[in-house]
Parts: sequence; structure tokens; C-alpha cells
Amino acid sequence: MERNILVEYADMLEEIKDLRRRIQDDQKKINQLSQTIVSDSVTCGKKGKKPLRTVKIKGFPNMEINRRIGLLKKRKAKMMLLESDLLEKQIQVEEYIDGIDKSELRMMFRLYYLDNLTWYQVALQMNQIFPKRRIKYTEDSCRMRNKRYFEKIEEN
Repeated sequence: MERNILVEYADMLEEIKDLRRRIQDDQKKINQLSQTIVSDSVTCGKKGKKPLRTVKIKGFPNMEINRRIGLLKKRKAKMMLLESDLLEKQIQVEEYIDGIDKSELRMMFRLYYLDNLTWYQVALQMNQIFPKRRIKYTEDSCRMRNKRYFEKIEEN
């Protein structure tokens, strides 16, 4: 297992966020459509070129609502599958991180890859965890330690 599992885990997190957003959008659209009334006017027969009369028809856009509901069900099913895959990936990522020798690096990796924090936020958290450290953590120092760790692994 390499860095690929960590990157893939982060990508899956973003994909699930996007899918949740789409599901919320679909639910909002269904609610809007169920409150919408569509109307049309039709002619009832013709005498020559003139219509005998026109009738106004009102109703709900049932076809559109049913289409959206079907799409929503498919997206929810897909999200359930992705979440189960994500749980498996998360376990693999945790096992990979637990295999790192240095506890300081393990903490950084958990904050960045599992908690999905930025390097700046990781540096702030690490400074809170180790307040008496002589050299403070910075965004660049955390990122470079990550980079050096993977370079060291690629050499071996």
C-alpha cells in the first residue's frame, strides 16, 4: 500500500460530498415541483379555421416529479454503496497510518488524510498538541514532512 490509498480515500470523500449535494438539490426540486401547478389551454374542435371554444387545463407535473424521484432513488442507492466502500477504505487508511513508526507523523497523517484538514489547520492542531515544542509547526513543515516520508518509502 502506498500513497495511492490515501489519495483515493480523499477522492472518495469528495465524491460522497458531491453526491449528497446532488441528492439535496433533487429533494429541493421535487418539493418545488410538487407545489407547482402547470396550466395550458386547448381548443375544443374547430368550425372552419376558428376554434369552437378553448378550455384551460391545470395539473401537477407528475412525469417530471416521477422522473426526479427515480433519479433520487438511484443516487441514494449509489451513495449507500460508496459509503460502504469508503468505510473499507477508511479501515485500510487507518491500518496504513498505524504502520508508520513515528507517532508525530501518524498524528499529522490522521489530521490531514482522515480528518480532511488543510496543512495549515494540521500545523495549528499540532501546535496545540505540542505547545512547548521549540520550533513551531508550519504549513510548509507539515507538508514537507509528508513529502519526505513518501520519498523515503519510494527509495526503499
